[in-house]
Amino acid sequence: MEEGVSSGYKKKRRARISYGPMHERDRQHIEYLNSKFWQCDVTCRNMLRFERAPFFRSCNILRDRKLLEDSVHVSVEQQLAMFFHTIGHNVRNRVVATNFGRSFWTISVYFRRVLHAIGELRNEYIMPPSPDTPEKIAGNPRFDPYFKDCIGAIDGTHVRASITKDVEHFFRGRKAFATQNVMAAVDFDLRFTYVLAGWEGTSHDALVLADALARERGLQVPEGKYYLVDAGYYGVKPGFLPPFRNVRYHLNEWGSNPVQNAQELFNLWHSSLWVTVERAFASLKRRFKILSDATPFFTLPVQVDIVVACCVLHNYALSQGIDEFIIPEVTWTTQPIRTQSQQARDHRDTIDGRKQMANQMWADRQALNGH
Repeated sequence: MEEGVSSGYKKKRRARISYGPMHERDRQHIEYLNSKFWQCDVTCRNMLRFERAPFFRSCNILRDRKLLEDSVHVSVEQQLAMFFHTIGHNVRNRVVATNFGRSFWTISVYFRRVLHAIGELRNEYIMPPSPDTPEKIAGNPRFDPYFKDCIGAIDGTHVRASITKDVEHFFRGRKAFATQNVMAAVDFDLRFTYVLAGWEGTSHDALVLADALARERGLQVPEGKYYLVDAGYYGVKPGFLPPFRNVRYHLNEWGSNPVQNAQELFNLWHSSLWVTVERAFASLKRRFKILSDATPFFTLPVQVDIVVACCVLHNYALSQGIDEFIIPEVTWTTQPIRTQSQQARDHRDTIDGRKQMANQMWADRQALNGH
């Protein structure tokens, strides 16, 4: 009896949920991207931090090198758009999933794939500088022949980091939050020529540089050439030229005060060149908000890879031409140095204005007290 019941019983399967034809969903995704991301250069730049032509060229590069490939329902263009939107605006995967009509899992998987693919382009886009005298220096009477052997500038920057509580004290230095110390070398065209990310925020810049020099494929300085560094790199090996200590250096320290001696003049021109690395960092963070805002919680190795990928994309952007994310040099140069007579006149006007203000204060007080 039991056998008869068992053999005659047919299990009813639950009906599958129907999502509609897959090609229809794919078509809707493409229409959404066309209207919200690729409608025009302005929209594409606002959403993805690149205009349409550079964006689609980057897709072709990754596809041609077989670093990314179209999946059944997610094209390389969509994969890259999701990645650029994440790092450009520092939005969480759940937000990107909503914007692109994808699942959280899909966004997470393709973020890692694109991150790895861009990292594979590192050696192609982050290359050592040319040993020739840079165009910015050659023929410029302020810099040539004094800095003719200079091939770039080096500095460190702090990028916000999400790390576990047990190691947070290693990453929290002068900042009120945890950071990783990122050291980079740039040429005078704002291109990153070397990047070392992942050091704790409490690490001294000179220690990070020493590590870069000690690595097997680390920073290399050609014979007879050197990088410009700031005063924080004193005591490092030859090949790095710092400014004079205890002498005005940063451009905002000069204002209307003219140089007074040879050391100040050297520091002024040194700073005018070295500031290129600060400008490169500022342009990088201006394009990719994930480097300047509170970082979403990725593991630290992934956060390090994100920094490197952003530098690769920054160099790629420069190869496509200057855009609005690259900060113009004029905003980083020192103000015109005023003559001694102009400085004296400004000083006298300030003294007279202060005296008039004091007299007016006293007169008002006397009037208020009635005597």
